[in-house]
Amino acid sequence: MTHDVRDVNLAADGLRRMAWAEREMPVLRRIKERFAADQPLRGVRIAACLHVTTETAALVLTLRAGGAHVLLCASNPLSTQDDVAAALAAEYGVGVYAIRGEDRDTYYRHIHQALAHAPQITMDDGADLVSTLHRERTDLLPSVIGGTEETTTGVIRLRAMARDGALRYPIIAVNDAKTKHLFDNRYGTGQSTIDGLLRATNLLLAGRTLVVCGYGSCGRGVAMRARGMGARVVVTEVSPLHALEAVMDGYEVLPAAQAARVGDVFVTVTGNTGVLRAEHFDVMKDGAILANSGHFNVEIEIPALERMAVSRRAAREHVEEFAMPDGRRLYLLAEGRLLNLAAAEGHPAAVMDMSFANQALSVAHLAAAGAGMERTVHAVPRAIDEAVARLKLEALGVGIDALTDAQRSYLESWQEGT
Repeated sequence: MTHDVRDVNLAADGLRRMAWAEREMPVLRRIKERFAADQPLRGVRIAACLHVTTETAALVLTLRAGGAHVLLCASNPLSTQDDVAAALAAEYGVGVYAIRGEDRDTYYRHIHQALAHAPQITMDDGADLVSTLHRERTDLLPSVIGGTEETTTGVIRLRAMARDGALRYPIIAVNDAKTKHLFDNRYGTGQSTIDGLLRATNLLLAGRTLVVCGYGSCGRGVAMRARGMGARVVVTEVSPLHALEAVMDGYEVLPAAQAARVGDVFVTVTGNTGVLRAEHFDVMKDGAILANSGHFNVEIEIPALERMAVSRRAAREHVEEFAMPDGRRLYLLAEGRLLNLAAAEGHPAAVMDMSFANQALSVAHLAAAGAGMERTVHAVPRAIDEAVARLKLEALGVGIDALTDAQRSYLESWQEGT
């Protein structure tokens, strides 16, 4: 098996960290045992474009236990953990194509290498693999049964493809599973974004104003954790529903133009482009910190920041200083890429346990039924979502009630009223 990783000699470090993460992933462990016994993916070829982390390693090994042949590439140039990539390649013979800090050409070359075995199922984190397949490798499309998508950003892109009639095979939106977005997006992104912010800056959040741009599941998590550390949290939104929810949750909601004047730290989590722009940079405080935890580095308009600056320099690891003509200095973290993986380790394994359990079971579902599914974006089957929740509760030692026959009959009837 070929691979392209930074250094296979890092494998021992990767194995240690993979073992530590696996301790926190009991649901995926149970699925791995079931897959090993039942072989639901025997002979299935999978191309996976995911963040190459310890948790992803656990997912890849679960799929392989089920009989799959997996090739893996990175879904972001700064999210790869090189020791994990080395461990998967050197110790398990996985075809891994991922190097932390790779340039754009290498990034897309790795995507093409992950497609080299004509996959039957794709797994994506941001839809770069799916879009590359549809644009540049249409010859491979006839063999694809279906795919999964992990992120809000990717689901947005794939739904646009489906609306345009461009999507050539069914995709399961793992991101939208309740056991994914209610936990991974909120608790995972919330904790890991603050972790990345603190590792990059060593900043004291207490007493500072932190502006969260976007109050979806990820934004809620960032706001919750920042407030818990003593920050004054301001939210910006374009959705009246999300803005109202933020108000009801006790946050101040302002238009971005006003928030730009008061914020000390800005975190974008929208899945959209140009959220913080030149007009915002122009009125920010001296020392304002700009960070992004959306999937792509387009939420902060970096070209505008570069044009406005009279000079720039590395202030510390993962922190770049941009000097403005009036003497103010703005600080961009992690090149505007997703902060929680570029400057930290990403989501805790305990929350990725549910997300990747959804991934594994959705892939098995596609292997069995994908050929008969409509070419659009599908929800994770409710049975899978509930199975993941039950397995997680069991792992936590938590019991719940069951409906009685009378209760079930009542819920299924319409005759009984007041």
